[in-house]
Amino acid sequence: MRVTRPMLALSGAVAILALAGCGSGGKDEAAVPKEVTGSLEHIAAEAKCKPNMQTDADTIRQALCKKGKEKYVLATFSTDRGQREWLNGAKDYGGYYLVGRKWVAVGQQKTVTALQGTLGGTMEEGSEHMNPGGSHNKGGHSSGSSHHG
Repeated sequence: MRVTRPMLALSGAVAILALAGCGSGGKDEAAVPKEVTGSLEHIAAEAKCKPNMQTDADTIRQALCKKGKEKYVLATFSTDRGQREWLNGAKDYGGYYLVGRKWVAVGQQKTVTALQGTLGGTMEEGSEHMNPGGSHNKGGHSSGSSHHG
């Protein structure tokens, strides 16, 4: 297994909490399952999603999924580099990203947080600079709805 910076940062945070007497008693460690891997269809099945394919290319496969009333995007990548390049561009638009090995789930914070309990992965947050005061990160964006009145 390759150790990545987010894993090192998480390990450091756990060590600090343990030293401060706030270490987990085992429950928190089980809260995030082992990260799933595999095809888009396999990851979607784990998330109980019937994927609505949007992009099916050699380098990226992307589908829309629903979790209750919420929609999210599930994408898989052929390379780690391709995934990181996609994330770097996408995060400029805000939002929340659940990142696994060669896959990403993008959606509202509560949606991707819930998915993390099923799929594992690491949470990443997009930039707020595209929508000052009304960032996707603040839940101010909901696709398909109209605020005109």
